[in-house]
Amino acid sequence: MDPILQTEGLTIAFGAYTAVDDVTLAVPRNHFKSIIGPNGAGKTTFFNLLSGQLKVTQGTVKFKGQDVSALPPFARTRLGMGRSFQITNVFPKLTVLENVRLAVQSQAGVRFHMLLHYRSRRFRVFEEGALHLLDMVLLGSRRDTLAMHLAHGEKRKLEIAMLLALQPDLLLLDEPTAGISLEEVPAILEVIRRIKSEGDRTIMLIEHKMEMILDLSDSITVLFNGKLLADGTPEDIMNNEMVQTAYLGGLYDDAVASQGHADVY
Repeated sequence: MDPILQTEGLTIAFGAYTAVDDVTLAVPRNHFKSIIGPNGAGKTTFFNLLSGQLKVTQGTVKFKGQDVSALPPFARTRLGMGRSFQITNVFPKLTVLENVRLAVQSQAGVRFHMLLHYRSRRFRVFEEGALHLLDMVLLGSRRDTLAMHLAHGEKRKLEIAMLLALQPDLLLLDEPTAGISLEEVPAILEVIRRIKSEGDRTIMLIEHKMEMILDLSDSITVLFNGKLLADGTPEDIMNNEMVQTAYLGGLYDDAVASQGHADVY
């Protein structure tokens, strides 16, 4: 079976600094791929190249067999690529349900209509779809809460529900547990497990805490200093001496010192 996503020699340079350096990767359909690496390894920059937020300096990104390297983010979304960010992006003055219902309507190609009541039969279908997604992300009981009043972890779950409403074939999750309290982490991981258990989409997830994603991942890719350091099963990665060294700090500290600055990408 052809992979849903492929990169060939994917590279981006900011002046003399190369943030992602010659990364070649293939991700099968309906696969859970984790992208890990020390802080500053190039993980988010790699996602930005996949989703179109940054322009490729060299190499290609193929999605469903199509070269999408020059396509803008919205065009990749239309093809079935969904992307979350480390900073949540929801409508704060709308309720939880309204946020997701709007995403469901958007996927259906339905815009606001002044003459249609939001309780009409047509819009009830959208609401039912939104409620199903809220139950999936453990927010059903918060449906009538304004998004601005949600805890940070709940906003993460809401954003995931809005992404799922777009019915992506590939879901790119950029550190979904970043910035949330330790108490909220298990709920986020449970949401991700639920999405994986459906088995009908490919998930790529960025995380720098390796222990959090071992039991979720079908395979793990390790980025280090912008390069692909290792790729394999969770067991392979855990036993890889180069990965162990990178996470212990030796390789990473030496690389940062040799560049004279910290990698913020």
